[in-house]
Amino acid sequence: MAQSEKKLSHASLQQAANWYVLLHDENSTAQQRDQWQLWLDQHGDHQDAWRYVERVGQRFAPLQAEGERDSASRMLRHSEPGRFSRRQGLKSLMVLGAGSMLGWSAWRSTPLPRLVGSWTADFATRTGETRKTVLADGTRLWLSAISAVDADFSAEQRLLRLHFGEVLIDTAKDPRPFLIDSAQGRMRALGTRFGVKQMDDLTRLNVYQGAVEVSTRESGKIEVIDAGHQVDFTRLAITQPGPAQTAGESWVNQVLVAENMPLGQLLDELSRYRHGYLGCDPAVASLPVVGAFPLDDTDQALLLLSAALPVRVQRLMPWWVSVEPA
Repeated sequence: MAQSEKKLSHASLQQAANWYVLLHDENSTAQQRDQWQLWLDQHGDHQDAWRYVERVGQRFAPLQAEGERDSASRMLRHSEPGRFSRRQGLKSLMVLGAGSMLGWSAWRSTPLPRLVGSWTADFATRTGETRKTVLADGTRLWLSAISAVDADFSAEQRLLRLHFGEVLIDTAKDPRPFLIDSAQGRMRALGTRFGVKQMDDLTRLNVYQGAVEVSTRESGKIEVIDAGHQVDFTRLAITQPGPAQTAGESWVNQVLVAENMPLGQLLDELSRYRHGYLGCDPAVASLPVVGAFPLDDTDQALLLLSAALPVRVQRLMPWWVSVEPA
């Protein structure tokens, strides 16, 4: 889940989503609305969480007729608390299947500058979309979901600017240096296949072939990362190299390979391929996950997770899903 301003607590978001379901039920009462108002006034986090849920709900409103929204409420009301069957969820999600056809670009609470960046970037992808491009020099470039990059090739150099998201690059032979800029620094390819991911406060680099020279933006620290290694770097420092992660390139084939990946991180990755909110209870966020999960069928990925880990998938609404302790 991406937050535009501050990190909202999982508890506040789940409470807000529960209130959203209740208040959109045709049988909601004035007393329940009064109770909701009391909850809303208790804390600023409640107000932020409510605005977030409303914003997500508004994105999906055009896809659901009034009766379908009531149906979702009834399914929640008549099922066991926290139990929303896979069959019911998939049936409701069929209503939302047209979402990928509407051309929404990052429906989530994405900051306006990021949205504008995706509109103006040379290459960009939306939620659930990946893209392969062959650049003018023959370099192959893959963009993961919700990513944007600019290309600036001149007689002296080949430069990419990663604004947000994740890319995999297979560089072509060319006498000009191949450079890629992120918010934290610059990378120079040395005959390379490598992946770059722009995260909130750092850049993650996985090198699969050749080597990549990293230069941090503020400290100017320089280090060459060889094939088979991964590093994270900030504007000031570069971490010690670790093993390159298969997940950094497996998404090209619509598969997320997890090698002891924390559950919270895995769900963050899945959320980029899924329209709607996908959250994780902090109590299970650090559970290590091993396996391969389909990115083109996130419901199946969630089913696999619930079968392998002591967790359950809670569907408050077709577009609001969270993973909770079993």
